[in-house]
Amino acid sequence: MAITPFTPKYMKIGILTAALQELTPREVRDSDPDRAIEEWVAFARELEADNIQLSAALHPTEADIPEEAMLDPVANTLDLRQPFDNSRANRVHASLQQSHISISDIIYADNLLHHEPAVRKKKHDFMLKVFDAAVLLGIDAVCGFVGRNQMLSMDQNLIDFEESFIPLLKEAKSRGLVYRIEQCPMPGWTTGDNFHNNIAYTPGTWIALHRICERHGVGDQLRIHYDPSHAILMGQDTRSVFQYLKDTGYNFLINGFHVKGQVIDAKGVAAWGYGGQTVERGDWVNGKPSDDPADRAKAWLKQTVFAEHELPGTGRHDPLAYLQNRTVDWLDHQLAARELLDLDAANTHLVIEHEYPPARVQGRERVKPILQGSIAFTRKIDEAAACMYALQQEVLAAQSIPTQGVGREAYRS
Repeated sequence: MAITPFTPKYMKIGILTAALQELTPREVRDSDPDRAIEEWVAFARELEADNIQLSAALHPTEADIPEEAMLDPVANTLDLRQPFDNSRANRVHASLQQSHISISDIIYADNLLHHEPAVRKKKHDFMLKVFDAAVLLGIDAVCGFVGRNQMLSMDQNLIDFEESFIPLLKEAKSRGLVYRIEQCPMPGWTTGDNFHNNIAYTPGTWIALHRICERHGVGDQLRIHYDPSHAILMGQDTRSVFQYLKDTGYNFLINGFHVKGQVIDAKGVAAWGYGGQTVERGDWVNGKPSDDPADRAKAWLKQTVFAEHELPGTGRHDPLAYLQNRTVDWLDHQLAARELLDLDAANTHLVIEHEYPPARVQGRERVKPILQGSIAFTRKIDEAAACMYALQQEVLAAQSIPTQGVGREAYRS
């Protein structure tokens, strides 16, 4: 009888640098941009993270959407207004080596299918700068959105993707990079009525997009950076999503994770359903979109009226909510990933994304113990899942000993 040793494989725990946009005050980092990365690397060490996901974004003076109109303003920790050259890369490498921290990938989350040609070109040019910075930093992946052309139907967006996004993926391929799509539907990105403003929001569209990529020889460049909060937002559960990908032969698509939850408010769903608030939000004034960015931010009531972001560990343990898909069952999330996805667990990144509003404080000392607690929680949950998987699916299976019980099965009502 074969005896398999007990060897659990743990994932790598990181944190998105947008968790604290102003770790380095803007008046300091605007004149010394790599100071922001150095200080985040040192902070990640204090938090006991394994790595950082480096946030890149158009500088607030260059962005087309004001920060006041965003639910979660982005952080340009990686400032690319000036060329990111070997000198800058060497400075970042030195800080990483000193703190024993690595960079999982760079994330630039923007609408790369913007309907205005000049705005789209600006975003694509910036993404190419992100690609080049990733190469200099020795990173093999970048993360971001696809976006949506608001002037076109969803089917027409597939054609737009083929015509304008495939060239970006070819640029990624030429640099040896993978592009990981973060699947947030971005419901409040505009004041319009569309809920899905990032077409790569669900397995059905991931597969459609990947088939386009395969036709153009860039199938290996397109992967998914899965965030369970968005599945909860749309009434899905992680295990069923993963099972669907396995059933369709696409369980290789996911190769990274944002560890962020969502807590559904039953009262909000009762009032508006899962489409969120559709009228009288305050983002329209006198029959047209408001000129005030703070008013336009109210478009996010399409989401926030019935759901709130969860920082892992801050949500109550609620078995009934897990079964009703009203919040993320983190243990089952990590088990399902190992059981159903085609993953190399030991080289898979779990990136904590902090967007829990009441705890979204921008004071370093106030947010530090909050992030430390969430990182510790995530690490222990992943360790528990790794141990369960190794014991049940490897050790017991090798000795033909069945796993006890039924468990949570995909598609079961």
